[in-house]
Amino acid sequence: MNQRPAPSPVELPAPPRIRTSSKIAVAALAVLILASFYSLQMDWRTLFSQDAARSAWEFLAGFAPPDTSLPVLKKVLSGAFETLAMSALGTLIAAVAGLLLALPASGRFGIAILRTTRMILNIARAIPELVWASILLITAGLGPFAGTMALAAHTTGVLGRLFADTLENVPLHAENTLRTNGASTVNAFLYATLQQALPQMLSYVLYRWENNIRAAAILGVVGAGGLGQMLKYHLSLFQMPTAATVILAMLFLVALVDALSFSVRRWILR
Repeated sequence: MNQRPAPSPVELPAPPRIRTSSKIAVAALAVLILASFYSLQMDWRTLFSQDAARSAWEFLAGFAPPDTSLPVLKKVLSGAFETLAMSALGTLIAAVAGLLLALPASGRFGIAILRTTRMILNIARAIPELVWASILLITAGLGPFAGTMALAAHTTGVLGRLFADTLENVPLHAENTLRTNGASTVNAFLYATLQQALPQMLSYVLYRWENNIRAAAILGVVGAGGLGQMLKYHLSLFQMPTAATVILAMLFLVALVDALSFSVRRWILR
């Protein structure tokens, strides 16, 4: 009988080598985390003590039951619409401005313009929304306009950097092919590079809209309108049932926008 040849041993690939610089970075991060716990001096026993639990329970009990009277519901509905409008308009302005800044930030106009534009984007996103709102409240006054522009300023820095990175990662074969066949630079970019990057950009915009819903509710605390301003007002007067209604409206609004954004992102990327 003919015997089958023994199968040749399969050579397993060598495990990836971890560079020394990566090991040093991980060790430095671990030291930083341990130092953070030590420097903060967290008193866990006080946090989980019976007195802390009793005080927290008494505070939360004051919110029940929420105020569901018709005048309060009308005000909360108006505040929710204002918060939604602030987040949507701020995100839209940021998407347009971010795309315009992403073109030079992606290196299409030279290294000097790239560095300058990226510095502008870094400054815009490094300043928190609350700081932007405080600055704009001085110039524009109290109300949703300052909150909308604060969201737009911070989100422009975030989306501009994300858009620039997306454009850099798009292969240029299609754009170069269109240029070779006589298409202009603008048309080649619009019909090739932008078309490939657009789904990812839209996903970023929707994700930032989710974040801006939460940020818009917080900006109201400094007087930028919306549900946040209502929450600060009623908490300062210790009107806990009305504040509970505002908080529930915030939760419902965030959940609604999260679900809508998730559905749209799945539809875009499928």
